[in-house]
Amino acid sequence: MKEKVRTRIDTLRPLLKDPVPSVRIAAAEAIEKLEVASSVDEILATMKAGNMGARIGAIYSLGEIGGEKVLPPLNYCARRPEVDIRSATAAVLGRLAFPASLSVLVELLDDESPTVQGRAIEALRNFTVTPDILNKLRPFLSASDGVLEAEAALTLAKFKDLFSLSLIYSLLTSHHASTRQAAATALSIIPLQ
Repeated sequence: MKEKVRTRIDTLRPLLKDPVPSVRIAAAEAIEKLEVASSVDEILATMKAGNMGARIGAIYSLGEIGGEKVLPPLNYCARRPEVDIRSATAAVLGRLAFPASLSVLVELLDDESPTVQGRAIEALRNFTVTPDILNKLRPFLSASDGVLEAEAALTLAKFKDLFSLSLIYSLLTSHHASTRQAAATALSIIPLQ
């Protein structure tokens, strides 16, 4: 497959010097699409056979490539048994912010790993959420682990969730510095009543 892609790209390269601008543009766009397709195939192979570090790197590479074509492998990775894979996937899905991945991130709020949950909470900041999702986020304000409540406070503040205001105020006295810091930032984001 890789050789076929390389052959097509090599065949198209002379058209980059074509005297007609529209031909040059078409050739450049075709080459770019072929290179991306080739890259995705290589990344997917790494995700299947690489060590943990390589697989996590592959997930972030899919995020750099972007486009909806990377969603199926990322959605698959969100359900893998490895915490590091699910965590990296949540971060990438959040960065891409395709509406189709919102349900996967909401599922990850129920993950057994607080690390994955924290990444999912943070990722949701890049979406438009529903009242149901806000209701799923609010209990995290009581997590008392220094991460989940901090991420929830920032995410709920981003959505201007006045309902959570009193709980965010209470986080100012948390014994976790990260929580106090997040609560202070959240209070600067939530609109004044």
